[in-house]
Amino acid sequence: MLKISENVYWDGIQDWDLKSFHGHELSTHRGSTYNSYVIKDEKTVLVDTVWFPHKETFIKRLEADVGIDNIDMIIVNHNEPDHGGALDTIMELRPDLPIYCTVFGEKIIKAHFHKDWNFVTVKTGDTLNIGKNTLTFVEMRMIHWPDSMMTYLSHDKVLLSNDAFGQHFCAKSMFNDEVDTDELYQEAIKYYANILTPFSPIIIKKIDEVIALNLDIKMIAPSHGVIWRENPGQIIEAYAKWAGDYSEDFAIIIYDTMYEATRKMALSIEAGMRSKGVKVKLYNCSVNDMSDLITEIYKAKAVAVGSCTVNNSALTSIVAITHEIMTHKMKGKPYLAFGSYGWSGEAPVHIDETLSKTKMIRIAEPLKAKYSPRDEELEACFEAGIKLAEAIEDI
Repeated sequence: MLKISENVYWDGIQDWDLKSFHGHELSTHRGSTYNSYVIKDEKTVLVDTVWFPHKETFIKRLEADVGIDNIDMIIVNHNEPDHGGALDTIMELRPDLPIYCTVFGEKIIKAHFHKDWNFVTVKTGDTLNIGKNTLTFVEMRMIHWPDSMMTYLSHDKVLLSNDAFGQHFCAKSMFNDEVDTDELYQEAIKYYANILTPFSPIIIKKIDEVIALNLDIKMIAPSHGVIWRENPGQIIEAYAKWAGDYSEDFAIIIYDTMYEATRKMALSIEAGMRSKGVKVKLYNCSVNDMSDLITEIYKAKAVAVGSCTVNNSALTSIVAITHEIMTHKMKGKPYLAFGSYGWSGEAPVHIDETLSKTKMIRIAEPLKAKYSPRDEELEACFEAGIKLAEAIEDI
């Protein structure tokens, strides 16, 4: 166990070898952690568990460090299997334990385990005294599941924030002041971009709600990654910024190509943007990591997406990335669709149709070039790059 404050201990799992999450949807180049916490006050409280592949190790450690018979209650801030994966084993050993969770939490736990345990449902503002600490519960519905909530400890001044403010980041230390800050923020914004971006409007409102509770927060302990011990408010400030109209000082071009024709178009669009002083990142979608690309798209001021046409559609990697852009509800960014073709030319049209379902800003008709682009077609791409650059200045 790792003591993180007077009465709170980390008793989770560090998973250095994890390379993908949510099945294989999300890349986790730096591994992750599954953070379970134990509060040792007049009452002993277990807050969340770990992912089920690690539950045997977790249960053995919990028995050695705490003694499962000594636990007085369990708080389930969120029952996604990476947090609730050992709950059934604990309840087999202690079926009498009360489980504190939200109303949605009870429904989801029952749907996972098909058991009617001793549930105590709570909502935002409800409190529970356990000795020195009074626990305050804060619902975080749809950040990022319906059951999500946070738990605040009044005496230790620790906010157990579950998935909010976390990172898929396994590091040499469990504290933010003892790890590489650049790596930490790379993983924090990647986590936000890939998991929480669709819920940004909710996050803005929830941050205001948490601030209105006037909690004196000295530490934020999420359920993945490191604990924010030094200046914990920095990650709240970062979320407030990321949930708004956030962008960094560059544009991005994502493309896939068979015989370099679409790449030639991409290079001309890049040249047009650079002629107006815009910094540009250029990625072949098929050879880059999808989760990293979503992070870069989220950060970019403007987006161009291109593909050649195959089987009346775009190449597979581009179909996937445009779908991800749409489902992540990207907004406010000027965009352009482009691509080469041999005889039918649907790819740029399909790209444009998908991106039009977002709240991004369409700046031109999709650009097409037949077979190898002619000089005048490359010039049109250059001019479109200029137009995309100018659109950045207008927003």
